[in-house]
Amino acid sequence: MWAVSALAVWTGEVAPAVTAAVLPGAAAEVRPLAVESRRLRTRLHKRAVHVVESWRFTIEQHATREQQVQYLVDGQAFTFTVPARDSAPTCAYTSCNGFSDYKKMKDIPQDPVWNKMRDNHAQRPYHLLLMGGDQIYSDAMWTTTALNDWAAAPNDKKLANKPITKTLQTEVDDFFFGNYLKVWAYPHVARMFATVPTVMMWDDHDIIDGWGSYPDKFQQSPVFKAIYNIARDYFLLFQQHSTSEADVPLRLPSQPGFTKAARIGDYGLLVLDLRSERSPEVVMGDQSWQAAYTWLESQEDCKHLLIMSSIPVVHPDFSTLEMLLCAMPGQQELEDDLKDHWLSRTHQWERLRLIHRLQEWSQRTGGRVTILSGDVHVGAIGAIESSQKQYKGKPITIHQLTSSGVVHPPPPAMALFYLEHVGDKVEQLEGGITTSMYKFPGTSHRYIGARNYLSLEPDRIVDGRSRNRLWANWYVENEAQPYRQAILPLTD
Repeated sequence: MWAVSALAVWTGEVAPAVTAAVLPGAAAEVRPLAVESRRLRTRLHKRAVHVVESWRFTIEQHATREQQVQYLVDGQAFTFTVPARDSAPTCAYTSCNGFSDYKKMKDIPQDPVWNKMRDNHAQRPYHLLLMGGDQIYSDAMWTTTALNDWAAAPNDKKLANKPITKTLQTEVDDFFFGNYLKVWAYPHVARMFATVPTVMMWDDHDIIDGWGSYPDKFQQSPVFKAIYNIARDYFLLFQQHSTSEADVPLRLPSQPGFTKAARIGDYGLLVLDLRSERSPEVVMGDQSWQAAYTWLESQEDCKHLLIMSSIPVVHPDFSTLEMLLCAMPGQQELEDDLKDHWLSRTHQWERLRLIHRLQEWSQRTGGRVTILSGDVHVGAIGAIESSQKQYKGKPITIHQLTSSGVVHPPPPAMALFYLEHVGDKVEQLEGGITTSMYKFPGTSHRYIGARNYLSLEPDRIVDGRSRNRLWANWYVENEAQPYRQAILPLTD
């Protein structure tokens, strides 16, 4: 079964009329679908009552062919594609859908990469749109709400254990609701959301920049906790189409966060929540890791496992730079970013345990593992390799495919130069494990310093390809041809 929900926000007294049907394929007729409607929220915003609803469709997948599902909203038609029951899904992957500095929005167009995705979707429909974090950017609230006064206050006043004022609570709540309404309504975003089911996981900017990597005195302050609770509320509503964690689709049980997983034919998808429990010492709590590993160990016949990690598991090591910044007086913006990464000194053992578990699963089952990541505003290919772990004589390589950002501008040229300079270093881990950054095939560089999105396209018999490869294609702003990397199955 293929279950999809559509989110609608409407104003006025009359709810939109919604119908849905599976369109006719070979020797088939139109098949009407039931629409399950659920009201999620009613709230006042800018003097108008807004109603948030979800519409759920459940489709019986065909054994051998795709199906087109059309739904009509007040007569306007939208169509999405459902994969065959046992086939690998064609996916798009994005991250960083906005600007850290919101003032740049008026100078830089937001839609070029989204438009590439739209055009490619018209040629080969995407079954899923995977969004790996920073779907919205909350940075503007620090200057457009009363948080501006709070941020300017001395630390003793900021951190005083006083409840947040109702006025500030209302302003922050209204900011998040309005921000989601604005971003979700952009034409380049809305048309893709209307025609491709999404799987989303949040990252720091969906809350605040660097969430979880601040000192405990800030993380536990009344203002920070209030911001987190509001951000979580709207993450549930707009990204998960839910009002409580119990309703989140695909969420794994027995964990406090939102880590989720699914099987789609021979493919598996494990989506890690690296923000709900984040602290300077911990990326994800023990219960959440146990939930993820319990699901992982139950996947005996999975040929290709996709892991969504919002921050890259493989990336140049900046720990020496981090130590220097920690020794300098004052809070450094770059220091926050460095502490936020897997290679931060306090997160390295947690990272190593994840790498071991993924390699051991691959060695035991013969399933290929590929990590999807974003956050760093470049495109890149990383690899985790082992001289000791093999499957039937084949070395086990875990690829990491990084795509960032779909809207956020790339780093400055000097930062890209530095990345290339340190990018050829091989990291040595225990047990014969190494990590490294690959050059893109046919190029001399390891990083894409331009806005991009990632297209994941499995081999299809209709294209004359039947080797079960996964083709990773980075589509880049102002470039006609994508960067490509083929990922071969571990088993024949």
